[in-house]
Amino acid sequence: MLWGAWQRGNTIFTCGNGGSAGTASHLAADLCKCTIVPNQPRLRAMSLVDNIPLLSALTNDDGWENVYVEQLKSLFHAGDVVVGISVHGGNGRDKAGLWSQNLLRAMQYARDRGGYALGFSGFDGGAMKDLADVCVVVPYNTTPHVESFHVVLHHLVTFCLADRIRASAEQKATHAAGRVPR
Repeated sequence: MLWGAWQRGNTIFTCGNGGSAGTASHLAADLCKCTIVPNQPRLRAMSLVDNIPLLSALTNDDGWENVYVEQLKSLFHAGDVVVGISVHGGNGRDKAGLWSQNLLRAMQYARDRGGYALGFSGFDGGAMKDLADVCVVVPYNTTPHVESFHVVLHHLVTFCLADRIRASAEQKATHAAGRVPR
């Protein structure tokens, strides 16, 4: 899914709440920086959690449940990918109501508009598991374990994507030189 976004020149949007917001920010940074391959197009990635003035204005005016969708309304194009990161995947509730509904809404928004939804969840995957096109579920029932594995997994995904971009560049160079790869 991320490889396809790079090939098409689409954008990958990341989002999460709490500790997962930090992971979403970190993932977007790594996708932009760690996938740079000389003479290749750059991967477009953006964290929806990083603009605090915008987040607070949207929360104030439209509610926390819509904070990511409202940003996507200005930025999203068909083929883009929304990556939602949630320990519980949208299951559970507390005094503010159901957890991570803003993530689920953003992922549904992407799917409804010709894009893709990638989830990173924990516990049993929650509602995210059923909503996402692909959902990576860390089968632990503790928040620190899930959050830690999400960081490890996002590093693995980023570096595998960088390797794939690098291999594509090498293959293009080989074909351009008229050589047949071994």
